[in-house]
Amino acid sequence: MDPVTSIRPLLAVAVPGLAALIILLLNNREKLRDLVSPLAAIVLFAIVASMAPTVLSGGTVDLHLFEILPGVEFAFRADALGMVFATISSLLWIVAAIYSIGYMRHLNEHAQTRFFACFATSLAAAVGGAFAANLFTLVIFYEALSLVTYPLVYHHEDEEGWKGAHKYLVYLMGASKSVLLAALALTYSIAGALDFREGGLLAGVNASAALLTVVYFCYLFGFAKAAVMPMHAWLPAAMVAPTPVSALLHAVAVVKMGVFCLLRVVFHVFGVKLVGELGLGIATAYLVSFTILMASIYALTRDDLKARLAYSTVSQLSYIVLGAVLLSPVAMVGGIIHMAAHAFSKITLFFCAGSIYCASGKRNISDMAGIGRRLPWTMGAFFIASLSMIGIPPTAGFVSKWYLTMGSVDAGQIAFVAVLLVSSVLNAAYFLPVSYAAFFGTEAQESPPTVREIPLVTIPLVATAILSVLMGIFPGYFLTLADGVVR
Repeated sequence: MDPVTSIRPLLAVAVPGLAALIILLLNNREKLRDLVSPLAAIVLFAIVASMAPTVLSGGTVDLHLFEILPGVEFAFRADALGMVFATISSLLWIVAAIYSIGYMRHLNEHAQTRFFACFATSLAAAVGGAFAANLFTLVIFYEALSLVTYPLVYHHEDEEGWKGAHKYLVYLMGASKSVLLAALALTYSIAGALDFREGGLLAGVNASAALLTVVYFCYLFGFAKAAVMPMHAWLPAAMVAPTPVSALLHAVAVVKMGVFCLLRVVFHVFGVKLVGELGLGIATAYLVSFTILMASIYALTRDDLKARLAYSTVSQLSYIVLGAVLLSPVAMVGGIIHMAAHAFSKITLFFCAGSIYCASGKRNISDMAGIGRRLPWTMGAFFIASLSMIGIPPTAGFVSKWYLTMGSVDAGQIAFVAVLLVSSVLNAAYFLPVSYAAFFGTEAQESPPTVREIPLVTIPLVATAILSVLMGIFPGYFLTLADGVVR
């Protein structure tokens, strides 16, 4: 099917960018300012959805803007893999925008205009990365996302905030300015271009296996947002940010940009065949399996709920990479759809953590005994999202983990079936006690009697919990897109 040339990928980037500008202009008109993000999110989702029929039928939506160097363009392309990331980002921005308004108003947070403007700009960067047609365009939006989320991490402007933001920037920009830049330069030197290609840009190039292996690992650690150990420490450090930011960082834009970039490298820079020939798939699979298990163990030891969720995110991101590098079509589908399954479930969990904090001021799991009886909707949604993270039907996590497990068997790699099973047991060990204590634990006597649900905070988290179940029952959209990538 011939590519469709359209301005819509550029519009998808422009809408949240324009929203950020309008938010800044409406600094002194709070009610109008707060309306901008939800409205822009709906418009963005409509633009993304309008490209879905073309992509689902096997086509692409292209837009070439200008050439920087021979073989290096600033260009957009909406294809199957990009559509997975863009759909997740644009859909979840709608609920995140509503949640953020409720959260920021209830806690009377400072610098709300800056917060909402940076939040919108980060979505522009995420969608720009999703629709990037080549490595050059992708890295521009990848870097922009790091810079624009930095003020969100230090939002509270206290010592802890500055320390967390410093580590955030040092890890992400440090990796980008060293190994990622080296990978980009070497790729251009070897291939003479930076375009994403079916079968891989580097497939068939005249280069040694050693050089290609170096380039591959430069990408693996250079895209530090994927949080593959040891490039993960920035992610728990970023927990100092307000909860809506944590939801954005750990469920939608930032971490998904990291794993999305690695999927681009595996599928469209190296290609599945070359990754297999170089033996890079199995090496990466063992590396990310270590991350899956170790991060789960770290999560098990954390009493702070957001810290537990952060280490859970480190673990779950490596599921996505594992699916891609097993090189079995079934596993690759599992990895791709886990992007969506994890996004819907993890944003729910972070929303719930924020709801608990808004209502009661509590952060530690050990203080949450009996809170489910005060916040039944919040903890009910938390329980549903936990089931998805564990992989219990009929939730989204079950579908992606089923494909990952079957893909491991299909690839003849039974060791990774064991990794998936052990990690799921660990998921249950650090998630289920939270729900059990919340509903069946004995509430502390000094607990304030005013703890209750906050509608603008609770409604979005219930909506995302429902999305987790709906994707588990009706996974067809994301499965079709994933099949389009793997074909």
